[in-house]
Amino acid sequence: MKKKILLVLGDPNSINSELVFKTLNKLSKTEKKKIIILANLNLLKSQFKRLNYKLSIKEIFNIKQKENSDKIKVLNIGTKLKFKNPFNLKLKERTKYIKNSLDIAHNIASNNKDVGILNCAIDKKIFKEKRIGVTEYLAHCCKIKNNSEVMLITSNKISVCPITTHIDLKNISKNITKKKIVTKTITIQNWFLKKNKKKPKIAILGLNPHNAELRKNSEEMKIIIPAIRQIKKLKINATGPLIADTIFINDYKNYDIIIGMYHDQVLAPMKALFKYKAINITLGLKYLRVSPDHGTAAKLIKKNKANPESLIKCIKFLNKFI
Repeated sequence: MKKKILLVLGDPNSINSELVFKTLNKLSKTEKKKIIILANLNLLKSQFKRLNYKLSIKEIFNIKQKENSDKIKVLNIGTKLKFKNPFNLKLKERTKYIKNSLDIAHNIASNNKDVGILNCAIDKKIFKEKRIGVTEYLAHCCKIKNNSEVMLITSNKISVCPITTHIDLKNISKNITKKKIVTKTITIQNWFLKKNKKKPKIAILGLNPHNAELRKNSEEMKIIIPAIRQIKKLKINATGPLIADTIFINDYKNYDIIIGMYHDQVLAPMKALFKYKAINITLGLKYLRVSPDHGTAAKLIKKNKANPESLIKCIKFLNKFI
């Protein structure tokens, strides 16, 4: 089977349908042929109608179905949705629909090595469980139990990875372990060796301001430095712990990836520097999964202001690396 990209439309209460339409209009015919939209067909058509978008759609029933048409292929998710406003579904309906979409995408990609998953933005309220987003949800689907999955935000200049992901600040310290830092760093190293044919230069940040001046009872001394020592023994080119409040001024240019201890420590400066020029990749799954590096932006619905740049980069990335 030729390479396929499962484009999960994601959260209905979002700018996702606008982004998909804008993206498809910017892709070549060859690129568009690889895309299969995973969505509720009636919902998609209803949203396009509200946005005054016209798009030739072909419903398919199997990703291996031969289809020579230039129409955009849609694998219809039969979840019955009730909506007066297709951009304002209730949380219960959205939750069932989105989780069903992700489960179907997971099952298809798990059984087809030439399929990658691209999910559009999803509101974190969908996942009622604590400390979970799409990264963690799919890691659970893949039965990963050793923390080897990695959230990697990447641009053409630098990549960043948070050791902890969607958890509250008060819980970060107790969720950082030596094993977690080492395991995720190994996953990153293996990815770069496999896909980029090179050993990456890795910067590992401390947790506290100024690395807590390396006090004996700090996380730097008890957890992060011992982890870095073990990482270096594995012949991984890692440096740290470095100070988070200055590395993104200029020093980030000396590295391929910066590993931080929590979500906003690395994602906030990354987004400030590169805006829509970055994408979110999950490493360590049974398949390659990416998503645009932005949220649902519900306040922009029907305003024609959504920027498709990150979604376009996701598709080009999957085309290159599936």
